Amino acid sequence: MIKQATKKPVTINYLEWTGKNAGEVEEFVGDSYQSWLPSTEQIELTTLEGTHFASKGDLIIQGVNGEFYPCKPDIFAKTYDLVQES
Repeated sequence: MIKQATKKPVTINYLEWTGKNAGEVEEFVGDSYQSWLPSTEQIELTTLEGTHFASKGDLIIQGVNGEFYPCKPDIFAKTYDLVQES
């Protein structure tokens, strides 16, 4: 039988990869940072599932266990609501 579940509300940290902020991404993800590929404007990250690439405009998300992974902007918009800064 197919069942349903609702994702628990969890606040995450994230950073947008702009194509020009490799140092900021490296500082954010630490050891998960592998390299910046200027010719393709991609960042290479080590994730729990192996190596993934973040393209310019992708969001780098820190998961609930401290892991990092890239997320496409359209998926991010469907999954997360922004927290209002105070």
